[in-house]
Amino acid sequence: MAGALKANYDRDMQTMIAAECSSCPPILLHSCCGPCSSAVLERLCPHFEVTVYYDNPNIYPEAEFLRRAAEQRRLLSEMAPAGKHVDMLLAPWDEAEFYEAVRGHETDMEGGERCEICFSFRLTRCAMAAKRLGFPYFTSTLTVSPHKNAEKVNAAGFAAERLSGVRYLPSDFKKRNGYLRSLQLSAEYHLYRQDYCGCVFSMRQRNDGQEGQTQS
Repeated sequence: MAGALKANYDRDMQTMIAAECSSCPPILLHSCCGPCSSAVLERLCPHFEVTVYYDNPNIYPEAEFLRRAAEQRRLLSEMAPAGKHVDMLLAPWDEAEFYEAVRGHETDMEGGERCEICFSFRLTRCAMAAKRLGFPYFTSTLTVSPHKNAEKVNAAGFAAERLSGVRYLPSDFKKRNGYLRSLQLSAEYHLYRQDYCGCVFSMRQRNDGQEGQTQS
């Protein structure tokens, strides 16, 4: 018996944009860093009024959180995708909330259940912020990375949509050379690109030689 067809989130995104976004509605874009957001902004800004939401209490240590936030802000000050200025909202660093969310999964390997919990944790926070601030749509840059499972990220996004009532824009931003474009833009804007996903657990795995690849 043949298995179910794999979802095409990039096609779903394009279909949704064509059907609903002719008036360039506002969207709250969860972003983990400048490099990941760069190509995503190019793709979204022709269709939305984008505000970047930097909410990543998983990132460790705080100096790394602040460095990535500063690079995100610098990129937005220098880049005007589709001729638009993009605002940024910065949520405070609160590592205790992240550790509570992933309690019991500290030894999971990267890409495992801890990462799924982290996707859900951050996308739910973005969705609830979108609801509070009156954004009709939200999405995330996470799917631009080849190290992130688009099916799991989108599952977290749709769950956050059901919880918040705010429309989630599905994505697989690595498609259509999205990841390659993020590398090109990172070089063009001389962006800092980290060599681990962000949390202390991914840092430890990198130091133990279990990751070994640049994450964004």
